[in-house]
Amino acid sequence: MSDIAHAFTSGHVTATALVRGYLTRIEAYDLDGPKLNAVRALNPDALAIAGKLDRMKPSAKQPLAGIPILVKDNIATGDKQPTTAGSLALEGARARDDATLVKLLRNAGAVILGKANLTEFSNMLAIDMPSGYSSLGGQVKNPYAPALMDDHGIPVVSPGGSSSGSAVAVAAGLCAASIGTETSGSLLHPASLNGLVTVKPTVGLISRAGIVPVAHSLDTAGPMTRNVRDAAMLLNVLAATDPLDPGTQKQRRPADYADGLAIEGMRGARIGVPSDPADPLNDPFYGKLPAKGAEVMAEAIKVLEDLGAVIVRASMPTAGWMSGPGTIMTVLNRNPLSAGKGNPVTQRIVFLYELKRDLNLYLREWATNTAIKTITDIVAFNDANADKALRFGQDLFLAAELTRGDLREREYKSAHAMDLLSARTRGMDAYTNQHELDAVFPGAYGAAIAARAGYPSVMVPGGLVSGTNEGKDTPDYPLGVTFAGRPWSEHKLLRLAYAYEQASNMRKPPPGV
Repeated sequence: MSDIAHAFTSGHVTATALVRGYLTRIEAYDLDGPKLNAVRALNPDALAIAGKLDRMKPSAKQPLAGIPILVKDNIATGDKQPTTAGSLALEGARARDDATLVKLLRNAGAVILGKANLTEFSNMLAIDMPSGYSSLGGQVKNPYAPALMDDHGIPVVSPGGSSSGSAVAVAAGLCAASIGTETSGSLLHPASLNGLVTVKPTVGLISRAGIVPVAHSLDTAGPMTRNVRDAAMLLNVLAATDPLDPGTQKQRRPADYADGLAIEGMRGARIGVPSDPADPLNDPFYGKLPAKGAEVMAEAIKVLEDLGAVIVRASMPTAGWMSGPGTIMTVLNRNPLSAGKGNPVTQRIVFLYELKRDLNLYLREWATNTAIKTITDIVAFNDANADKALRFGQDLFLAAELTRGDLREREYKSAHAMDLLSARTRGMDAYTNQHELDAVFPGAYGAAIAARAGYPSVMVPGGLVSGTNEGKDTPDYPLGVTFAGRPWSEHKLLRLAYAYEQASNMRKPPPGV
């Protein structure tokens, strides 16, 4: 994006020309060619908005002037674009207003190019739903490996989820940057598999107002970009207090997230690698890596050492990464296409209990142009249109529907408290405090513990891996390196990620696009 801003300033390109260029690429690669299916809907007013910005240059007040950005289709826009979360039940549904983060993007001069496809309802509808699939938008494909399995049309290499379309669109050059959302892994997972930079912020750094929710205690939006500096640029715009989201009132942020980005930023940093050779049984993050993934991480750690980091190999406390007592429940898997059909599957209590309450609030307070007003309405619609809406079932919605929907249950309150005690107090806090460090995770393997704690993570491309899926060899695809740390430490994590990015230069664009 910084290159685009320079091109605008120098007069080499206009906002209109750039939007036309991206629309041409979307036609060539998303709708045709490999048919990546990353863009669920285009903004019919994008060219008109760009035309009004042609004479404007990026400035301190409008740093994103003319820059085209896609937002995930669970982020409300109060314009002609629907906000659907990928659900047939919400086809045509609109929002009464822009989500707060969309207002911030528009105020900064961004052109909202359209809505990105996603895993339906952020992967909280069905057990074993493929990442990147929605009943309304279809299947997103990974641009590094766009082939599908012959039987059910499931990708040979996952695009990651649930912010799959947001990630694929940036990786394939269909937009300058995008916005995704995460509850647990939904930014980090697709960023890793598509060779991108993302920031999963501390919960409360970016307003959640106007986002179709999963669980308010973990939900957050975040930028998806091709480099660290662009992520910092977007975070500068998005990190703001909002009276519509009380969680933002305690936020702490620097004046400029790009300040201090330098290759020297790693020198003297204490980097925790939660993989201690002296404790091989407690190695959930590195121990199960395939050989090529282990090679990527070994090389990444060497780069960190060469940059002057102090590498501390220390296992994460088991009381942190394992679920605390009373934090999970079982749901029967009725997904007709799942290999585990008929088996009970563990799910997080906090997710299912907050889902009903939070989604009902969104539908009541934000959704317009739809008769759907509750999760009960969605379940009924899906049942009535099962041939199109329930390819993978709706077991998680059925489980959520059985809750009260007001979060007054004792089991919810206990589960929420125990989640924080395990992941935050006994997990991330105990780990970073004891060793005075920030943690490095391979890919999205550390997403859950940081997410449950509400703590930030920054991912940067680490290298390429390959493997097999149901007997089929896969092409090379990316694996990311995640820097996770203390609350409100995004500026520090960005400096670490930038130093690693500049020294390693591991992002390789998808060869087919």
